[in-house]
Amino acid sequence: MLNDVLNYFPETIKGMIDLYFKSYLEKQDFIEEIRIRINQNLMLKIGQDKVVLNYKISKEDIQDIFENICEKSVYSYTKQISEGFITIKGGNRVGIVGTAVIDNGKIINVNDISSLNFRIAREVKGSANPILKDVIDIKNDSIFNTLIVSPPGCGKTTVLRDLTRQLSNRNSRNWIFTKNMWNCG
Repeated sequence: MLNDVLNYFPETIKGMIDLYFKSYLEKQDFIEEIRIRINQNLMLKIGQDKVVLNYKISKEDIQDIFENICEKSVYSYTKQISEGFITIKGGNRVGIVGTAVIDNGKIINVNDISSLNFRIAREVKGSANPILKDVIDIKNDSIFNTLIVSPPGCGKTTVLRDLTRQLSNRNSRNWIFTKNMWNCG
C-alpha cells in the first residue's frame, strides 16, 4: 500500500521516505500517515510514533503532490476537495487543509492548500471479530443497523472493511460464535 501512495510524491520526498525505511524496514508495514505541511518537516506516523524527517516541505511540493493526487485535473475533484479529503488508489485517503471557499453556508472548494495528510489503508484481518456477535442477528438471520463511533485514528475504517469482507464471504444462515471469533459451519 505504501508504494501506491509514494507514486504521488516528487522524487526528493519519495527518496527521503525510502531512505528511512531502508534503515527501519520492519516499520514499513505499520505506517499510518504521511503528513505534509508547508514550511514544516516531513512527518511519518508509525503506530504511536511520530518520525520527523529532515526535509522541509515547500509550497511547490504541496502543489506538485496535490496536482498528482487530482491527476492534473483539480477541477474534476472539486466535490471531494470540498468534503476535505480525496480517496486515492488502494483506498488510501488524503486529508486537505486550506482556505475554504463558502457559498450559501456550504463549502464548495478549498484554495491555498497548506497541508496534506495521507492516511495509509491497511487490511487487518480479524479486526472485526470482537463485534461480529453484536452486528449479526442470528435469530432473524439479518444484520443489525450498526453505528461505529470512535475518535480519529482508532481503526473505524479498518474494522468496517474487515466486517464487510467477513459478512460478504460467509453464508449468514450458519453463524457459529466462540470466544469472540466466528466461523461459518
